[in-house]
Amino acid sequence: MSLASVTADLATRAPDLTVEVTELSTATVQLAAEVHGVAPGQIAKTLCIRVRDEVVLLVTRGDARLDNQKAKAAFGGRPRMLGAEEVEQLTSHPVGGVCPFGLPAPLPIYLDSSLQIYDLVIPAGGHTHASVRLSLSRLAALCGDNWVDACLLPT
Repeated sequence: MSLASVTADLATRAPDLTVEVTELSTATVQLAAEVHGVAPGQIAKTLCIRVRDEVVLLVTRGDARLDNQKAKAAFGGRPRMLGAEEVEQLTSHPVGGVCPFGLPAPLPIYLDSSLQIYDLVIPAGGHTHASVRLSLSRLAALCGDNWVDACLLPT
């Protein structure tokens, strides 16, 4: 269902984009980077977090990690990662395939400023073997162009 919902969403909103389904898993940042031949930072991972009573999606670069202080400042409260079951219930995507496309109901979507060094990014495509290759500006346009600074870069 999830892969189908992403494909249907993109067919409507971005018919020029293709969901790439691979034989090899793209469920982790490292696996996805290897499959697509890109730096881990270019994998746009989507985090599902709760701040107070609101659930939001945060798309960040694959090698960044959520920083509690920055996220608290960005979202006005302490962030809490959701468990796999709740993530799938809210997004229809399994962990390892979570993306900001094909959601069963609208969720606020934010893009972390750490992504801004890349022109090309690759988020998941609703399945552990699916991805979407697109420009950062296109991702921003499809996700509402809401930017925050909530993550730390690798050292």
